[in-house]
Order: sequence, then C-alpha cells, then structure tokens
Amino acid sequence: MAEVHILNVGQGDCNIIKSNSGRVTMFDICGGNIITEDARSAMAIMEKAAVSGNFQMCKKSTNPLNFLKEKMGKTSIFRFILSHPDMDHLDGFNKLMSDCTVSNFWDSGVRKDKPDFKGSPYKEEDWDRYVKVRDGKEEDVTVVSPMAGAKNKFFNQDDEGKGGDYIYIYAPDSNLVANANNSNNGEAVNDASYVIVYRSAGGRILFPGDAHDKTWEFVLDHYEKELIECEFMVAPHHGRDSGRSWDFLDKIKPKFSILGCASSQHLAYDAWNRRGLEKITQNQAGNIAVYPSSEGLSIYVENAKFAQKYGGDTTNTDNYGNVFLTFIDKSNNY
Repeated sequence: MAEVHILNVGQGDCNIIKSNSGRVTMFDICGGNIITEDARSAMAIMEKAAVSGNFQMCKKSTNPLNFLKEKMGKTSIFRFILSHPDMDHLDGFNKLMSDCTVSNFWDSGVRKDKPDFKGSPYKEEDWDRYVKVRDGKEEDVTVVSPMAGAKNKFFNQDDEGKGGDYIYIYAPDSNLVANANNSNNGEAVNDASYVIVYRSAGGRILFPGDAHDKTWEFVLDHYEKELIECEFMVAPHHGRDSGRSWDFLDKIKPKFSILGCASSQHLAYDAWNRRGLEKITQNQAGNIAVYPSSEGLSIYVENAKFAQKYGGDTTNTDNYGNVFLTFIDKSNNY
C-alpha cells in the first residue's frame, strides 16, 4: 500500500513517499541532526496549553532518520530528490548518507556558493557531503538530473512503459537552471527548484520545494491542465509569504494544502483564505500521513487534539499512531 509522509521537521522540508513498488523516495531532508527525541516529550505539555488553534507542534519536530528507521523500518532509499541546495533542505544529509543506503540522487544542476557556517544552526558536514554526492564521488550512488517532462524507468515508467512509481517532474527546465546559475541573487535557486507530482491512485500530490514566481509561470505554461484542482499540495517555501505572487493558486485551486513551520506573521494564510481554499498547518497537525485509494486520499495527522477540533475521527489510527483527519475526494480533473 502506498503512503506519503509530510514530516514535521521545523522550518524546513522532508517528505517521504513509499510507492506501491515498495521503493522509498525522500524529497529533501531537515531535522536530521536532532540527536534524540527527548525534546518531543519535553514539549508534550504544550499541547495541554494550546489555545486558539496554536498547538505549537512546530516545537515538537521529528528526526526524519529516526522516523525512517524506527517507524517505517527502512534503511534503504531508492531515490533522494534535492529540490534545491538550501540548508533547510539538506539538514542531516551527511547522517542520511552514512546511516542509510541511497541508490539515486537527483540533482537539478542548480548551484550556489557554499554558505558561511559561522554562527549557523546548520552543519558544514552536510554541505560537504552534498557536494561529494552531487559531483559523483560517492560510491554506489547514481547521480541523475532529470528535467521537466522527463520519462524514465522506475520514476514514471516500468518494464511495460507504464507509470512506474508515478513520479512526474514539472520543473525546472534547463533555462530555469541556467538563469538561476547566472544570477547574482542567492535566492535565485528557488526559481530552479524541483516541482514534483506524485500521481497516486487517489489523486495528485504536489511537492513544489521552494518554487518561486518564474517557476510557477513555467509550470502553468506547460502543465496547467494537469494540475487543475490538484488534490493535495505542500505549500511552496513552507507556506511563507516571501514577497511573492500567489496567483498560481487561482489556476491550480488545490483541494487541500499543507503550510509548513514558520512564524505566523510570515505564513501566507490570506492567500488561501481569500480564495476559500482548504489548508492546515504543521504547527496544528505535526506529522501528516496520506494514504491513496481509488476514491481519493485519506489524511491522518499526529496531533489528536487538533484532529478532534477539526472534526476528524480520533478512534481511527494508522500504523504510526496518527489519527484520521479527513478524506479528499479524487478530482474529476484527474
């Protein structure tokens, strides 16, 4: 059975797809350097004090390596997709490569200068391991650079030319990568972010990384019809306002969206509210699990108190201790 996990890793991204084939895809990593889960227990008391929808789950972040090994029972990743080389998408990459087997690494080709780690919350060893892997110097790791529209065995084809793991690439293309690499603006890497769609049995699950305005222009120019009323979307750039245009929401009209962890004044709540689009935040939900079926997507969340307030069924739990939140019907456009 396929399953998708949008992990609560603080102010960063980590998404895991287990396809029907059993192959595991990790899209970005953050929080991989959390030493123990003690902080989660220490913060549990905050749930009792939660009021006005502020459940403070962002302070109970999950270590994705612990989740992968202890919860999913996996130490082998078939493909790691790096949306773009910002450290909140690489936090824990060194431990991932040391503790797990990673068969394939997706590199879009976008580049940025090595960050200054003095006073940084991130580790230089993660950047250095990324460069080693990216440059093809990691033994037994295959580096691939598929671009928008690419078709290939395993990620969206099988031996019969069918869907494989049903992972489709909507951005970037070579022009977006070249423009980002030729820019003097360090934030330009966001406009060469991978935009991935998992075309599950229950609907489309959209992972846009930190895709910015030029990326969305490209995606809509080439794939708008494939994304109309997308069933599920992880908000780009963790849902931060980021001085960006949100007009792409008028075209895609996602049926359900996840906004990540950021200070509430920085989240683009209004972009969803004024369009009447359904959304939740990871500060409310914690970890989120999605289970596709032929009818749609079953959504489960870590925080039972939030699920109860939302109208979910707290007696219905999954194998990870998450509770049922809601069901998203498959769109007629899928």
